[in-house]
Formats: sequence, C-alpha cells, structure tokens
Amino acid sequence: FGRLDVLVNNAGYGDVGSIEDTSLADFRTQIETNPLGVINLTKAAIPLMRKQRSGYIIQVSSVGGRLAPPGRGAYAAAKAAVGAFSEVLAKEVGPLGIKVTIVESGGFRTDFAGTSTTIRDSHSEYDSTVGAMARYQRDHNGQQPGDPAKAAAAILHIASLDKPPLRLLLGSDAAERILLILKVA
Repeated sequence: FGRLDVLVNNAGYGDVGSIEDTSLADFRTQIETNPLGVINLTKAAIPLMRKQRSGYIIQVSSVGGRLAPPGRGAYAAAKAAVGAFSEVLAKEVGPLGIKVTIVESGGFRTDFAGTSTTIRDSHSEYDSTVGAMARYQRDHNGQQPGDPAKAAAAILHIASLDKPPLRLLLGSDAAERILLILKVA
C-alpha cells in the first residue's frame, strides 16, 4: 500500500482509586497505555505522513483529562498528557500537511466502566469522594448516554474534513461536563 492516511489512537482503560491508594506501578501502567502508547504509534506514523505531506492523526482521549474527578488521578493525568502532547504535535506537523484532532469523549455505552476499569479499595476516609466515583462507575456501566455507533460515525466524518477541529467534544455529557467546570472556575 505504501500510504498511511489516518491513524486513530484509541487505547485506554479506566481505574478508580484514591491517589494515596494507587500504587506507582498502577500509575506507570496507566502512563504506558495512554500517553506512551499514543506517542509510540504517533511517532511511527509521522515519517510516512511527513514523506507524503498528508495524513490525519486522531487521538481519542476523554473529558476526564480536563475534569479530573476524585478517584481518577492516574487516568486523568494520563489523558491530560495525551491532550498536551497532541496540541504540541498539531503545531509541529500542521505545516507539513498533517492534521491532528483530540477527541475528548464523554460516556458511551460500552463496557469501559466494567471490565475495562479497575476499581481498587481506598481508605474509608475517601468514601464520600472516591467511593462515590466507584459506586457511580459500578451503577452506570452500560447506561452511559453516548451511542458508540454515532461516535464512530462522527470520527469518520471528521476524518473527511479539510479543516478538522483541534479538539472535538464527543457525546452530550462531554459538553455538559466542560460547561460545568467553566461555571465553577
């Protein structure tokens, strides 16, 4: 084939636990999967895209990288790193004809909050914060508002745009969550 037109980085898993109760090994695993996995694949794609003077890199991240809810320290830090890396990337490769979009998704009806999320025990003092997040994850798995088929269609659509956005909030709850933090700030 000899070409690479689109790279979609969509790796990730969730975890819930207080920062105190999250081991350094768990932080490392989250960092290895999220920003370092994205960086690894992106670095492999850039030489091909640079040579052909075109390409599109879509980084699927999360509003969790901007919201940083209690109990999501490792995940939020990892997704925030994906966003920062991708902003820098867009500025570097844009003049070479390579487009970049950061998809900041909300909740979608997948098993992400189930088998793709680790919920670790935390000290009882964190029950009102971290414990509430853990209960929410367990109780709402599969009930998230977003439709995965619509998300895939939206990503396919932006892949066809001449001038795609740098950031795309995906899912009705993504926009609601960002508006909420803007009101609080």
